[in-house]
Amino acid sequence: MTFHDLHHADRPLVLPNAWDFASAAALCAAGFAAIGTTSLGVAAAAGLPDGEGVTRDETVALARRIVGLPVPVTVDIESGFSVDVRELAAELTSLGVAGVNIEDGRPGGVLADPVEQARLVRAVKDGGPGLFVNARVDTYWVGADQGSTVDRALRYRDAGADGVFVPGLARELEIAAVVEAVDLPLNVLHVPALGVERLAGLGVRRISTGSLLFRAALHAAVETAKAVRDGGPVADGVPTYADVLALTTPGSGRGSGFPRR
Repeated sequence: MTFHDLHHADRPLVLPNAWDFASAAALCAAGFAAIGTTSLGVAAAAGLPDGEGVTRDETVALARRIVGLPVPVTVDIESGFSVDVRELAAELTSLGVAGVNIEDGRPGGVLADPVEQARLVRAVKDGGPGLFVNARVDTYWVGADQGSTVDRALRYRDAGADGVFVPGLARELEIAAVVEAVDLPLNVLHVPALGVERLAGLGVRRISTGSLLFRAALHAAVETAKAVRDGGPVADGVPTYADVLALTTPGSGRGSGFPRR
């Protein structure tokens, strides 16, 4: 099943977001059908700010590392890194990337002009005709001009977007309204209060974890270190050295099922 097809399956695509090779490989081995990247995780792991357009090299380098995994990979390119997005899209396509997210939020909680953003979406599509272009609408994420959500989504659709991502959209009636008004697969962030089944019932086609996994990993690392320092119990289920080594050793379990303990 292609990455495009995964957005039109019987159930929504649950897309976990990785920040390095090991996290992507482990998620792939755990059976997820596709892997995305998290811009916060990529940026923070490199000691750089998220959303400021400064992680182009790190993002492309990560894409190059993980496209060999046996699942489609989609990459978060923030708002395009202030570069020629046609060239960026062409480069990612040549690496084997299946899709990209491009957002219309800007530093400081400002929204892009939707006409200019539509041109960016078109440029990405022109540079990578086979890419699944997921146009992110940040009206709910930044809490501004939420009434323009559908208009923005339709502009991006007309510019060639294959899907629409509205992070922060979490109320049932509002989700249903966007699904009804926009004839593209709708992507939302995981909404704990609703869950996958309810989101599926509302017509959502893709559910992303965003930066959640990266933040959870930081929390687990700190809590484990504190347990060692303070003599407390270490959480069960920690992968062994061999488990992790297998993710990076061809023929030794890469993609075959990360051990669940």
